[in-house]
Amino acid sequence: MATPMVSERRRLGPHTTVLVGSEHGKYPDGNTVLVEGSDGRLVVDPSLSARSEGLDVDRVVLTHTHEDHAAGVSGVAWRELSVHQADLAALRSMDDLMLLYGIPEAQWPEMSAMLSERFFFDGWPQATGLVDGDVIDLGGVTVWLIHAPGHTSGHSVYLVEPDGVLVLGDIDLTGFGPYYGDASSSLEDFETTLTKVREIEAAHYVTFHHKGVVEGHAAFAAAVDSYATAIRRRTDDLLALLAGGPQTFDQLLATGIVYRAGTRPPLFGESVERHSIERHLARLVADGTVATDGQQYWRR
Repeated sequence: MATPMVSERRRLGPHTTVLVGSEHGKYPDGNTVLVEGSDGRLVVDPSLSARSEGLDVDRVVLTHTHEDHAAGVSGVAWRELSVHQADLAALRSMDDLMLLYGIPEAQWPEMSAMLSERFFFDGWPQATGLVDGDVIDLGGVTVWLIHAPGHTSGHSVYLVEPDGVLVLGDIDLTGFGPYYGDASSSLEDFETTLTKVREIEAAHYVTFHHKGVVEGHAAFAAAVDSYATAIRRRTDDLLALLAGGPQTFDQLLATGIVYRAGTRPPLFGESVERHSIERHLARLVADGTVATDGQQYWRR
């Protein structure tokens, strides 16, 4: 498979440039952000296409540890590599990345081989951890980490000032909706994160996939509201599956609520669907909408 190329460079201010990935950053590619100050240069989420740019920076930071967001790490010359502390182990070690995903151990060898070959991921033991509120000063421009968990436990966004750019990572604002299908994901945290980031005012909002750049707070807030409706849609889809009578978890899993029929990705798709249904079911059981005897689930 050929490595994708950056399709354009989009300048968002005197310090910030978006390296737009192939097909607007469609997976497996993504949109990389380059920040340049008088004292240093930094890249957020180097993608597959960023590998072709010959980048030389002081620091690489990731919004979170997933294969596509780290795909360009080994293609960039850097002095320090960082991610939020909660995702640090997964960045340092392939086995810990498997634990973050939560896929069955029997699939680790095949998944690890795919990540190494397709995304150049082997783990970086020298990577360092960041925490909420950390600020990186590049000289005339700062990059501020804001912890925004849910997608992973360490998922974060970065605010670049004075350019007014918020780098959103995988809060990607697509019609697919929020992804909370890893072992370290949380539906509740994602909802809290959406409420939190919706209030952050910036001039430009950059998603890693698809949308690319959203201009202005009003458009961003509307996009967040639309994005969040996928959570309710999945709940309704799960309730619709139970409308005909009791079903086992495996029956619910066979149909699914996240991926359309026939689109479940190999290797990790099954575990994403499983984790997602588990989280929606737990909420519905807790609020009394759904009952279970430990074997089957049904609507009250």
